[in-house]
Amino acid sequence: MANSRSALKRVRQNAKASARNRILKDRVKASRRTALEAVEAGDSAAAKKAYDEFASTTDKAAKRGAMHKNTASRLKGRVAQKINGLSA
Repeated sequence: MANSRSALKRVRQNAKASARNRILKDRVKASRRTALEAVEAGDSAAAKKAYDEFASTTDKAAKRGAMHKNTASRLKGRVAQKINGLSA
């Protein structure tokens, strides 16, 4: 356990940041799942709409520091690849 006041404050700050990042990452995972389910169902229009939502949430998470920008780009690319394979 932290002893100094500054270390105690840092523990509180880390707890807040972790909770915030967890919420953002959970949103990304949920929107990704929705997009992939639309791909599995074969619904091209729903998949593209779900992808737009997924890309938006992923970019927000990367912008706010919950994930690295390259991770966000990689995730978006993989989902986009599956959606493009659906229409081909």
